[in-house]
This record gives sequence, C-alpha cells and structure tokens, in this order.
Amino acid sequence: MMDASSFMGQFSDADFRRTMLRALRLLGYITAGAFVLVWWKFGWQSAVLLLIGAVISGSGLYEWLRLMTAVMARMDGGATARPMGLLLVGFFLRLGLTIVILYGSLKLLDGSVYALAAGLGLGVFALTIEGLRLVKAWTV
Repeated sequence: MMDASSFMGQFSDADFRRTMLRALRLLGYITAGAFVLVWWKFGWQSAVLLLIGAVISGSGLYEWLRLMTAVMARMDGGATARPMGLLLVGFFLRLGLTIVILYGSLKLLDGSVYALAAGLGLGVFALTIEGLRLVKAWTV
C-alpha cells in the first residue's frame, strides 16, 4: 500500500492535467444524460438552464486547468511559462461573462432554477469522482 505523501511526490503536472481532462469528459457525459432526462421531465427551458450551468461549470474547470498549468510552469522555472497577466485578464473576463449569462438565462428562460444549480454543481461532482479515483489509486 502506498501512503499519501509518497504518492503526492509522484503526482506530476501531466497527472493533474489528465485528471482535469477526465473530469471535463465525465462532466460532458453526465450533462448529456441529465439534459435528456430534464427535458423529458421538466421541459426544454429547464434543460437549457441545466446545460448553461454545466457549460459554466466546465469552463470554470478548464480555466482552473489553465491557471494551475501556468502556475506550475512558473514554479518549475520553465522557459515556456505563459504570461500570468493575460491569463488573469481572461479569468476575470470569463467571470464577468458568466455573471451576464447567468442573469440573462434566469431573466429570459422560465425554467427551473434548480436545474441551473444542478448544472453548476455537475463540475464539482465530476471533479469529486475523479478525486475519489485518485484516492483509490493511492490505496491499491
């Protein structure tokens, strides 16, 4: 059995990237299934709100991947480190766009707010599943 400290020493930047990309792929699969179920049960407007929440959540995961990749490249002292200013501007622009999209979708669509909240939570759920897979790998 491998203890957590020795595993974290072996956890590389590529492992982090692979974990985040697997979480994004899982988010896509769950969203596709949930979209169909929500449309069938609550209507197309709630399904679109779920999709909007999932897209916002997925874009947040992707932005986190970009930010952490840049931070890790800087910490490693790599010559190909991306400029942090540009990444931070992109992060705050995405955050502002997220607020506009959330406001607009709630104003224009007469769907369930719970579907939107569920879509936003799907990213956390997918990342939690991937985290549990990593914990399982530690104990094997």
